[in-house]
Amino acid sequence: MNVYSAVQYLLFVVIVTVCVKPLGGYMHRVYSGRRTALDRLCRPVERWIYRLAGVDPALEMTAAQYTIAFIVFGCIGTLFLYMILRLQSFLPWFYPTYQTTPLSPDLSFNTAISFSTTTTWQAYAGENTMSYFSQMVGLCVQNFLAGAAGLAAGIAFIRGLARESSETLGNFWVDLTRSLLWVLLPGAAIGAMLLVWQGVPINFHPYLIVTTLEGQRQVIPQGPVAALEIIKNLGTNGGGFFNANGAHPYENPTPLSNFLELLSIILIPAALTNTFGRMVQHLRQGWMLYWVMLVLFCGGLLTLHLAERRANPLVHGADFRRSQMQSGGNMEGKEVRFGMGGTALAGIVTSNTSTGSANAADDSFTSAGGLVLLVDLLLGEVIFGGLGMGLAGLIMTAVIAVFLAGLMIGRTPEYLGKRIGPSENKMIVLYALTGPATILVLTAVAMVTRAGLAGLTTNGGPHGLTEVVFAFASSFGNNGQAFAGLSANTPFYNITTAMAMMLGRFALVVPALCFAGLAAGQKNRPPTRGTLRTDSFTFGALLTAFLLIVTALSYLPVLTLGPVLEHLQFGI
Repeated sequence: MNVYSAVQYLLFVVIVTVCVKPLGGYMHRVYSGRRTALDRLCRPVERWIYRLAGVDPALEMTAAQYTIAFIVFGCIGTLFLYMILRLQSFLPWFYPTYQTTPLSPDLSFNTAISFSTTTTWQAYAGENTMSYFSQMVGLCVQNFLAGAAGLAAGIAFIRGLARESSETLGNFWVDLTRSLLWVLLPGAAIGAMLLVWQGVPINFHPYLIVTTLEGQRQVIPQGPVAALEIIKNLGTNGGGFFNANGAHPYENPTPLSNFLELLSIILIPAALTNTFGRMVQHLRQGWMLYWVMLVLFCGGLLTLHLAERRANPLVHGADFRRSQMQSGGNMEGKEVRFGMGGTALAGIVTSNTSTGSANAADDSFTSAGGLVLLVDLLLGEVIFGGLGMGLAGLIMTAVIAVFLAGLMIGRTPEYLGKRIGPSENKMIVLYALTGPATILVLTAVAMVTRAGLAGLTTNGGPHGLTEVVFAFASSFGNNGQAFAGLSANTPFYNITTAMAMMLGRFALVVPALCFAGLAAGQKNRPPTRGTLRTDSFTFGALLTAFLLIVTALSYLPVLTLGPVLEHLQFGI
């Protein structure tokens, strides 16, 4: 590893860690209704929104009511976006000369679900498919709304664990509004200005036609790129304005813009651990979860870097020569301006969270490197994860670890003073089994049907299997990354990946919020000498091991037949 990569990794971890406490405290004040610096600007707008929508901010919701509101809001957003996409050719800023990819019913259906669930899986090339109107009024708006809804659900989950003898989790519409006004909009405004400073365009100019030095005609797309780029990262969405996504020089022109965009992805999910600690009045709990996330994050980062650095030169054409700015290794599918360090960092950040804004071709990674990205997805987006629900996923996993540890030491399992009884266990098991059942069943269907196998137009064998598993894992994790060797714009994959997206969004929120509702209804039990401490180093190590073991037990056969077998075939 060269000095440039090492410094970049260290600086990234330090900045994220330093920002956890102040940003976490800010969000705690936002969602608890305390004073913030933005109140004078945001509160009048908030009151106007409540009057316009007929919302009583003092009226709280039960877990069932909160869940229904969350699902209904997502369905309305899906329908709204689907209508825009189907009517795109009749709406402003549509250039039929350049928007040449037809938005078929199944592609429109897939894209609408994709953006309303923060997956932003893209089976199309943005610059050749979407008009400026569709990008801004359709996709960009859903990036804000879907991201805010996920953050609201995560706050409601935390609130359920923090309350006692309560039947409610808060008001979805209030949490949604505050997520938009106090968190996402200010962050997007600041981030967009930084990206424009780095050279990301924001305009509504027609596409440019230029003649290259070789005398060839080239079309250079334009558009409001910075506006979409920042919220796709800040809201853990990930859909790119262009087909190349984070590798396109208009979306991500410099190493500094790459660094800033990666920070915008991870800062809010990381800071939510501190918000959680403050809301449950136990800061050590939040820091324990953060350190578990960080250990897994750093482990994956170093593994990915080494996998790409030690690539097989016969397979990847790797250049192992070192220089001040380049560590050498597999540079196939990577941008030279980011190098190994910027690419590996982006790969880990985007696969750990639900933001598939890749700045390199995942399909060109080594088999071991692709395995790292796939394992991150299969972990369930618990390493920082998506906006709001990523932390909820880690806590649900922590509760399973508490239950198993309680069985081993003969103690009644409790978490934060809440007893883990039969009803709570049902919600936990439902949450834990939904992912493996969805990903593995859909993969099996794709592998035994002609329509599924037809998507493997570039690769077969272990790599082809990896492409299919990665697609469904990414869709279920509301991530959106893909191995480009899979031809996904077919009715089969448009429908099946949409199913995975919906299950990954709604089938996980339901048991999570139901669990939070059950926890909120309990009275906190004071700790005793027999209570298992969940804020200790020992429990953090247990949780880390449990995450890796459960993922291995669930997916080891398919991983063995996919990236592991491919790695062994190369003899490395």
